[in-house]
Amino acid sequence: MTQVLRPFLGKFLVVYFDDVLIYSHTEDEHLDHLRQVLTTLRTERLFANLKKCSFLQPKVLFLRFIISANGISADPEKVKAIHAWPTPTTLSEARSFHGLATFYRRFIKGFSSIMAPITNCLKKGDFH
Repeated sequence: MTQVLRPFLGKFLVVYFDDVLIYSHTEDEHLDHLRQVLTTLRTERLFANLKKCSFLQPKVLFLRFIISANGISADPEKVKAIHAWPTPTTLSEARSFHGLATFYRRFIKGFSSIMAPITNCLKKGDFH
């Protein structure tokens, strides 16, 4: 899929495996982008499952991020999960929490400082 849609990557399209996100500034521009992508897919004998498609959406959940005209933000459901996460009591639980929190590090000012105690425990394998 990525190879077929390569001419559009970074211009108005993102591909992750078989998930395709088309982004545009205006509705007319979006319809043109959509036409280009669907024409290319048809030419290459690839097809979109219309049941899985959403068109002309002002906001979408894509790869655990909310994407809109305002930019990229964290999925509120994942933020709730981080807030509700129980205090880790084992090294494995600490690793799980660290992984989830790290996914959203770009939205957390001072993330490295906040997570330093857990990160240090994980490096040393010294969790108690």
